[in-house]
Amino acid sequence: MAYKYLVIVESPAKAKTIEKYLGRNYKVVASLGHIRDLPKSRMGVDFDNDYQPDYITIRGKGPVIKDLKKHAKKAEKVFLAADPDREGEAIAWHLSHILKLDNEEKNRVVFNEITKEAVKNALKNPRNLNEDLIDSQQARRILDRIVGYQISPLLWKKVKRGLSAGRVQSVALKMICDREEEIKNFVPEEYWSIEAKFKKAKKVFDANFYGLNNKKTKLPDNEAVQNVLEKLDQKADFDVTKVVKKERKRNPYAPFTTSSLQQEAAGKLNFRTRKTMMIAQQLYEGISLGKGGTTGLITYMRTDSTRLSDTAKQEAHQVILSEFGEEYAATKPRKQKNAQSAQDAHEAIRATSAMRKPSDIKQYLSKDQYKLYSLIWSRFIASQMKPAVYDTVRVDIEQNGVRFRANGSQIKFKGYQLAYAESKKDKDNILPDLEEGDKIKMDAIEPNQHFTQPPARYSEATLIKTLEENGVGRPSTYAPTLETIQRRYYVTLANKRFEPTELGTIVNTIIGEFFPNIVDVNFTADMEKDLDAVEEGTKEWVEVIDQFYKPFKEEVTTAEKELEEVEIEDEPAGFDCEKCGSPMVIKMGRYGKFYACSNFPDCRNTKPIVKKIGVTCPVCQKGEVVERKSKKKRIFYGCENYPECEFTSWDKPIGRDCPKCDHYLVEHKTKKQKQVICSNCDYKEEPQK
Repeated sequence: MAYKYLVIVESPAKAKTIEKYLGRNYKVVASLGHIRDLPKSRMGVDFDNDYQPDYITIRGKGPVIKDLKKHAKKAEKVFLAADPDREGEAIAWHLSHILKLDNEEKNRVVFNEITKEAVKNALKNPRNLNEDLIDSQQARRILDRIVGYQISPLLWKKVKRGLSAGRVQSVALKMICDREEEIKNFVPEEYWSIEAKFKKAKKVFDANFYGLNNKKTKLPDNEAVQNVLEKLDQKADFDVTKVVKKERKRNPYAPFTTSSLQQEAAGKLNFRTRKTMMIAQQLYEGISLGKGGTTGLITYMRTDSTRLSDTAKQEAHQVILSEFGEEYAATKPRKQKNAQSAQDAHEAIRATSAMRKPSDIKQYLSKDQYKLYSLIWSRFIASQMKPAVYDTVRVDIEQNGVRFRANGSQIKFKGYQLAYAESKKDKDNILPDLEEGDKIKMDAIEPNQHFTQPPARYSEATLIKTLEENGVGRPSTYAPTLETIQRRYYVTLANKRFEPTELGTIVNTIIGEFFPNIVDVNFTADMEKDLDAVEEGTKEWVEVIDQFYKPFKEEVTTAEKELEEVEIEDEPAGFDCEKCGSPMVIKMGRYGKFYACSNFPDCRNTKPIVKKIGVTCPVCQKGEVVERKSKKKRIFYGCENYPECEFTSWDKPIGRDCPKCDHYLVEHKTKKQKQVICSNCDYKEEPQK
């Protein structure tokens, strides 16, 4: 089919969606991401020539480039439509180079959302390639290459092969290691509280000890508690000395940025960061809505801005009027304040059309797509609604200089919470009608001993939040950073919390000692600001790299001289090799610990370290059932004698047989409960909460 214009995007899914919006004069093809990059086998940066990069064609991209050139020859004009961010601008620049396009010609188009109107408008308003954006991406790429290709060989040489270091990943690793050190060194401190119940007109309510003689007082030990209790006559009246009633407003949250979406999807939907971004990409690139055709459902999902377009605000206002009523719509469209480090290059993440309610398109979405789209749509709509309003009351109750305090609250007007519920639902705590001067009785009193708790380990969501608050990394870097430190086995996720491995601790110690700037949060945040300044056109990229590289080079030289080899000692496994009789040891591998023969390399026997669950294999009746992990890190159960015995089960065998059919019983888990069921028939036991 003949066509006049060629549009090059990054992904086939995006190409498919956009081609449906354009007429037969357009051909839309995908570059499948980057087509040129720095070489993997060498540094690829010319330090003697202003850090000029030596780009080469990425291995395997030859056929793609050949097709792109063939299509470009047939077209009167080529439009470069990679994603609207630094990486997308760099891809467009590399495509322009490969296809020998005229850089003076306006052929760059960007889609903040993939809808028919947005795509057609973008093609009517092409622009030149943004050199500042390209320089910023190039500077980041070169900096990451310098750090990675000069520290990583040191780690290979002094610790073990396969290790790596990076700008943002090293800071993230340090944060996790520092938190683990805090937990390790934490000394619990004792403190006490006194909870009391008071009664007025048969209504019992709670109050907590506040202080003595008009001053807030801590209770460090039982002696302090007894001192308070001695002052009280529980049978005598207590005086209501102060009643403060207020109306409190809670404003709606801003629409999502990349990091707030990742955090909220983790908390509300239990999504890992990678999963959130993968599904968001699908929603952005387009979903087939039956007769409605394929359309992008959300705006671009890599953004640190909370800004909304006027059109989006107007649409949201119309939806609020029709769905909730005029009393819930903000009187004026809300303006959201961006974080200080936000670039504001794009809008916030929102539904491309407020009118497209989740329930209307549920049939076209997968279960996870529906969940994430609902979250984004609800937050977008709620951001343009009125605040929630609470009636609050604070009551001070005293006797003999001892003060108790009760706090009550009652929601008066739900406001935005009709559209977007809080993560933790507020429960009304309604106090009886109390007035200053009232006399009330104590119903019960209970002192409680407590101990301070160590800080919690980071989850994916809290680590992203902390990185963002410290100005480390940018929206597009968080997900790959967390993946990298897990893939390198520097950290593991236990109960959804990051714990550093022995290997991660060693790497963090070395980088902290010899490359303090790399793991310094403030230094890394300042570097991000410099790179943003390149993007804004106020700094030269060569200058930014030069300021970093000169002191860094000296640190590398010092490390090469002074860093001694780190020997990760093997642990005795406690049993002998069945092949040669030598003692087995526990070795540290790239993907964790494993059993290996101490007689290596003469004997190469290895075994995975598996967790036995104390149940005999129900198939072979010889081996024990062990816990294993799939490639996607999902836990399953199998016989330790695999491959001789091929028994596997996603559910955990419990060591009992079914009373109905004699097959083995398993423990089946859902999000809400555990239940013993038969692996063969319909037998079930009462579920356990």
